[in-house]
Amino acid sequence: MARVELRQLRYFVAVAEELNFGRAAERLLIAGPSLSQQIKALERDLGVRLFDRDRRSVALTQAGAALLPHTRELLERADDLQRQAGRLSGSQPVRLGYVNWLPPELSSRTAAVARVHVDAWVAPSHTQAARVAGGSLDLAVCWVRTEDLERLGLRSRLLGADRLYAVAKGGGSNDTPDVAARDTDVLIDDDITSWASWNEYAEQLTHAVGARAVRVSDGAITGPAYFDHVRRCTRPVLNSPKGQTAPLPPDLVRREIVAPKVYWTWSLVWRENEDRTAVLAVVDALCDGVGDLGIHAPDAWLPAGDPYAHQG
Repeated sequence: MARVELRQLRYFVAVAEELNFGRAAERLLIAGPSLSQQIKALERDLGVRLFDRDRRSVALTQAGAALLPHTRELLERADDLQRQAGRLSGSQPVRLGYVNWLPPELSSRTAAVARVHVDAWVAPSHTQAARVAGGSLDLAVCWVRTEDLERLGLRSRLLGADRLYAVAKGGGSNDTPDVAARDTDVLIDDDITSWASWNEYAEQLTHAVGARAVRVSDGAITGPAYFDHVRRCTRPVLNSPKGQTAPLPPDLVRREIVAPKVYWTWSLVWRENEDRTAVLAVVDALCDGVGDLGIHAPDAWLPAGDPYAHQG
């Protein structure tokens, strides 16, 4: 059997968790065709088919389902080996996790203060925050509430902010007027394991501004299925942070949300008892000079419990 790379195994786990090549590629920050080729190469090297896939769906095969827990265990052992080697070398890297967004020029901004290892296990915000609290990560870029920080024993600083927009069916012209927040639909998914942070945010938004909650059960907060929901809804649909950079299909248009402008914040979190100089230096290198990013404007909205909601 040909040599199997850890990178390919991480790709396998990502596709198995997303059951969607587009979302997995977005999560891994690689091109979709490249991900598909790597999975095919892994299947060829292993001698088994891992996924049944067609134009509409992706599903684990019996072999894929059987190999998934062993793959996760192998990757965890590889990560542990790397941590142990770091301790022995005296230059243990700072382990950074994220959801789907990282600050620009991360490497150049941190190179002078620490060796930063960006963890390949991309996971939802609540999972990454818990991993920092548990010690498997030193830092994470994620969305958190003040109560999450207190419960997990974490600290945070503002690292980034997305102004969310809505997506609507095109009207046959280039006119894309603003839409009031109360006149939007907000998707809330039944899968609280994957979408716990988004659902909490979305619930608060609908109650605060009067937007309409639309319950879904297909994981379509982002990706092609999200666009299908936009086509079915009669009102513009709020776009999540995971879909901020996704290109729109030609029949859909972007609508800026006003009254209020809706923001999602990205925090850099670390343990409140952290004493490693390298970790704290990375925090300063990434967060110093960030500013308020528009979130404290009079017409900006942040959910209650956002760590930065009441800072002037």
